[in-house]
Amino acid sequence: MSAVTLRPAHRTALQVGAVIGIVALAFAALRGLLHEVRWHDVRIAFHAIGAWQIAAALALTAGSYAMLTLYDVLALRIIGRTLPYRTAALASFTSYTLSHNLGFALLTGGSARYRVYHAAGLDTADVVKVIATASITFWSGVVVMAGAALALHGGGLELAGFTISASIQRGIGIAILVATLGVLALLRGPAREVKLWRWHFRAPSLPQALGMIATSAIDLALASAALLVLVPGAGLHAFPAFFLGYALAIIAALVTHVPGGVGVFEAVMLAVLPGADPSRILAALILYRLIYYVLPLLVAAALLAVHERRQLRKPLAAIRAVGLAMHGLAPTFLAALVFVGGIVLLVSGSLPAIPARLRDLHAFVPLPFVEASHIAASLAGTALLLIAPALYRRLDAAFHLCRTLLLAGALFSLVKGVDYEEAAILLVIAGLLQLSRTAFYRKTALTSALTGRALVSVAVAAGLATWIGFFAFKHVPYQDDLWWEFAWRGDASRFLRASFATAVALTCVAVTQWFGYAQPKREEHAPDTELPRTALVHANRTDALLAYAGDKRFLRSESGETLLMYQVQGQSWIVMGDPVGPKEEWGDLLWRIREMADAAQGRLLLYQISAEALPIAIDLGLQLVKYGEEARVSLPGFSMEGSEKRSLRHSERRAAREGASFEIVPAAEVPALMPELRAVSDAWLQDKGHGEKTFSVGRFDPAYLARFDCALVRQHGHIVAFANIWATENREELSVDLMRHLAEMPYGTMDYLFVQLMLWGRDQGYRWFNLGMAPLSGIESRRLAPMWARIGALLYRHGDAFYGFEGLRAYKDKFSPVWTARYIAAPPGLGLARGMIDLQTLVGGSSRSAALRKRLRLVA
Repeated sequence: MSAVTLRPAHRTALQVGAVIGIVALAFAALRGLLHEVRWHDVRIAFHAIGAWQIAAALALTAGSYAMLTLYDVLALRIIGRTLPYRTAALASFTSYTLSHNLGFALLTGGSARYRVYHAAGLDTADVVKVIATASITFWSGVVVMAGAALALHGGGLELAGFTISASIQRGIGIAILVATLGVLALLRGPAREVKLWRWHFRAPSLPQALGMIATSAIDLALASAALLVLVPGAGLHAFPAFFLGYALAIIAALVTHVPGGVGVFEAVMLAVLPGADPSRILAALILYRLIYYVLPLLVAAALLAVHERRQLRKPLAAIRAVGLAMHGLAPTFLAALVFVGGIVLLVSGSLPAIPARLRDLHAFVPLPFVEASHIAASLAGTALLLIAPALYRRLDAAFHLCRTLLLAGALFSLVKGVDYEEAAILLVIAGLLQLSRTAFYRKTALTSALTGRALVSVAVAAGLATWIGFFAFKHVPYQDDLWWEFAWRGDASRFLRASFATAVALTCVAVTQWFGYAQPKREEHAPDTELPRTALVHANRTDALLAYAGDKRFLRSESGETLLMYQVQGQSWIVMGDPVGPKEEWGDLLWRIREMADAAQGRLLLYQISAEALPIAIDLGLQLVKYGEEARVSLPGFSMEGSEKRSLRHSERRAAREGASFEIVPAAEVPALMPELRAVSDAWLQDKGHGEKTFSVGRFDPAYLARFDCALVRQHGHIVAFANIWATENREELSVDLMRHLAEMPYGTMDYLFVQLMLWGRDQGYRWFNLGMAPLSGIESRRLAPMWARIGALLYRHGDAFYGFEGLRAYKDKFSPVWTARYIAAPPGLGLARGMIDLQTLVGGSSRSAALRKRLRLVA
């Protein structure tokens, strides 16, 4: 029986369906658990919560988040990469604030940690270790606290109708604690490496393990106590049983990956506490979600928005590690807050208005305005849910539209029922958004494409609001004419009409996306030099001149100042290098190519990108792989003096003694030399035993070579070596592309060519000479390194039969260059392997290469 392979789109659809199904089951369970509870009872229980309880919950929440910061402090010490507390605290606070509210902890919280720690100098492997260690810290606290609660709880435990006797319960708790002590006993002595199946990790020492357990236990005790104090009548004696229910609820929320655990957490808490008043528990859960989840998100967004404003006023300060991390995190937090604002409007539209406020409103606002504002507020909330993901991409159109919707939503909240609490929340979010105005710099039209995760969040939010409405109006007998009832006390009618309008809006968006899921027209330009030239004027790197090779597609920014080179090989959309042009427009271009590839059910691969493009690649959800290192020689200080240049001086003098001479031929004179250059090129290709490559290098093409000046080495008047010269217009960088030579040439000819060209570039005022890539160079082959790194390092050291990896690095080292890393970014898992296969086909220049086919079409 053959295995069935699911396409990524199908897997995403199944994941979305699974999460929505879990949420539906949770809401169904809530409906059963709250069958006898009325919204009026919940409101009474909500008002019964005293000010001291709220103050205590706030203090306990602050203590819990303070302990959460220690998770990362301990993790960094365990992996041996200690950083300042403020850096670890920022990473932990932002990570947990996002993951608590949005779910998908590895994506949301992991992304936040990566931004902070990468800016602080940690590599990807270290960040993964921190995340894993922090996760172990959390679960160790859950296990120990649960064991302690089971051992200390005096009576039997009733769990959703199933009773566990006191003796069995106490035995389970003691067994957990004994097992924990056994694990701790194994950690005595110095820290050592542990192998678990195919994973290797550094085990914590005994003091570190005790610190992990204590940190997590205190955090969980404070977090659960923040909820316990909100339950009227609950006392310290009830804490063991209460904590068991709390632990089960957070585990269920984490395992199901429902955004924020909405519905799942509440359903489990109500199920495991059958003896308590459900209305009181529900009121406490609502207030707890606001205090423990939403309020920290608001605080974090406020801090980041203020910091964003200050950093943009003082650009030099932005180079600091923490500053860079905060600059990158602000849009993420604001997107989450705007999403919360949308939920506020939807939930407000599902709840009955306060009668006293409606009576006051009656004297000033006509009923039609109230009815229209109710629907408009719900539609504004729906729009905020749909547009919030675009804020994460720093789109200026999303900023303007979200700000308008927040202000309009605040106005509608006041007009529909004097809901000044919701209006205040929306105005605060709008103010924080305005503080970060300059963070949304990407000039682009607003796109409505939603990812699977964003779709899950929107569906959960809409489902939550609808469920709340039906719960609040369960006492209302539903009839057909209820839809058409317009009255000051017609809250149920307004809820139905607002829910219907929301459903229609979401259906229209879904249908538009469904029928719009066709492959867009690819931007493909003829090899006219004027088309890419507007972007190439701004180029700081010579590899931008690959745009003239005639084997690529181009994607340009709306301003025309930024150019992205790519080609489609099979299912892979392969981008060559960094975008060319102002860095502010890179993100939008890469997101556009990402959306184009996704619409065509393809995969995106970024080839030979620099460290400057890594944050965007992470935002795109791609896995990073180090490809090698690039050698650049600083020309202002370049000379042939010093012991390290001894071999170059020897090669240069010997080549000159054997009759070598150097000259630079202007581009206008190159066509006259083309027959002789072709003879040298053909002899070189025959000697190497392979054909022309494509995409990442140029090829011998008279039209292409005639665009550039050419460096020649002659012997007795005959050309023995040549290289076409790449040079940026701002004199930032100088390099060569094609380097061809005869087998019979003076000793050290290529050294001689490079030295003369560097000296010429120095005299012409160029800053850098780019010697090109050393593939697989600089990749660490450690025992804990990922498999691709170990394979790459093995090929680098022992792959001379295929390619002279080490020899190429050693040759370029003679020029004392500065080495900088270059990366490949591709989808994780099999997507990376398939993308690499397509990349090899594209670059290899075979008849299957899309780059070669494009060249042949242009020539024809």
